[in-house]
Amino acid sequence: MSRLILILGDQLSPSISSLDGVDKEQDTLLLCEVMAEATYVGHHKKKIAFIFSAMRHFAEELREAGYRVRYTTIDDEDNAGSFTGEVRRAVTAIDPLAICVTEAGEWRVKSELESLEGAVGVPVEIRPDTRFLATQDEFRDWAEGRKSLTMEYFYREMRRKTGLLMQGDEPVGGRWNFDAENRNPAKPDLLRPKHLVVEPDEITKEVLGTVEALFSKNFGTLKNFGFAVTRKDAERVMTSFIEDFLPNFGATQDAMLQDDPYLNHSLLSFYINSGLLDALDVCKAAERAYHEGAAPLNAVEGFIRQIIGWREYMRGIYWFAGPDYVERNFFGNERPLPGFYWTGKTHMNCMATVIRETMENAYAHHIQRLMITGNFALLAGIDPKAVHQWYLEVYADAYEWVELPNVVGMSQFADGGFLGTKPYAASGNYINRMSDYCGTCRYDPKERLGENACPFNALYWDFLARNRDKLKSNHRLAQPYASWARMSEDVRHDLRAKAASFLARLS
Repeated sequence: MSRLILILGDQLSPSISSLDGVDKEQDTLLLCEVMAEATYVGHHKKKIAFIFSAMRHFAEELREAGYRVRYTTIDDEDNAGSFTGEVRRAVTAIDPLAICVTEAGEWRVKSELESLEGAVGVPVEIRPDTRFLATQDEFRDWAEGRKSLTMEYFYREMRRKTGLLMQGDEPVGGRWNFDAENRNPAKPDLLRPKHLVVEPDEITKEVLGTVEALFSKNFGTLKNFGFAVTRKDAERVMTSFIEDFLPNFGATQDAMLQDDPYLNHSLLSFYINSGLLDALDVCKAAERAYHEGAAPLNAVEGFIRQIIGWREYMRGIYWFAGPDYVERNFFGNERPLPGFYWTGKTHMNCMATVIRETMENAYAHHIQRLMITGNFALLAGIDPKAVHQWYLEVYADAYEWVELPNVVGMSQFADGGFLGTKPYAASGNYINRMSDYCGTCRYDPKERLGENACPFNALYWDFLARNRDKLKSNHRLAQPYASWARMSEDVRHDLRAKAASFLARLS
């Protein structure tokens, strides 16, 4: 019995469930670069190039392991342009008795896979994605009936399930969470190790040329492409992080520096989300570093929490909330995304820096995403769906299942607290405390009014004022609302007028 095994571009794992029981003599594996996936949003050039190159290298890895592989490149003149079209072509050529595929990570692709059988006339088996710690049913069982879906409690369940950083039933160090020790600013350090850059090989060079030819108008640049595109090189990046950056990751994970976009961050999300690295294996490597005395507990716990806590939690929320989650708009924000999100051309140095780095790297670390570009969009009342689409387009690690809850739920609070406990809104004071961006900015984070006042300041108070009816009962905002109440009526008026003037120019 011959089967066709469809492998998607974020399933580049030899342990993917669709490969279980494959007959190397009879079955054919299908990987295809299709225009429908490359264009449903205007992806960053480096994101497209990374995924296509990783797919081509994975196909070679599979061939070397003895599998029969059918591969369609994006510029193949016979490319049907969609998963369904390519499966139909393969069915015509191979005449398989059945099709097997691991479940999709996004609602959009899930719908297409579920319609495959009717479209091509061959039975289709859709298998669970076993690379995640919590199944969709397990998360639903955990979430249903709870008054609050606080990530911290889900994270503790994942710690118990995996045994990571556990001593019996208790967490190592006597605490579940060391986040309070992970909020220090950073200083420029010329001696900081350099993150590993992988030089493009011939396959990658060919992909880069193709992407530039087909997607020349897309956001970002292909210059200095240095992603790992094989499992072996991704493991090298992981080892480099564990040895060189993990020891200092924790304390400075919320810091931002003008000339150091990566600091001590892992740069592993690209490889975990695409399947080149296994999430649990990465966590176990970090845990070993702690037990061997090579990295402190606050760093290792904070890193592991990002993976088995936030990453797993975001996936659970995505499937639990349903496909209409993208339409959530708690504040009724409708302002279009400002043009400088695409160019980086703004006098706000924090925004300009992060956007330019995003254009260059297809990456920004989580605090840059949350407290700079996300914070500004929230304060300015940008349509959360437009913000979601921007994040999905510009980051090479962005897949909707992880990006959408992070943006709509956490960054924009557009779900009204379904996911988070408070809006992540902050004034220029936070940015000044956690970065060195303000030192070379034309705006002063210490000024609230006047020509040189940081726009984040008036926008912050205006955000609280215009949304008071929706947020006044949130106990985590009691202090800022008390501060607002203590201001004179004239100051409150001037702050809101300052914000209105800025937003009018923004429009």
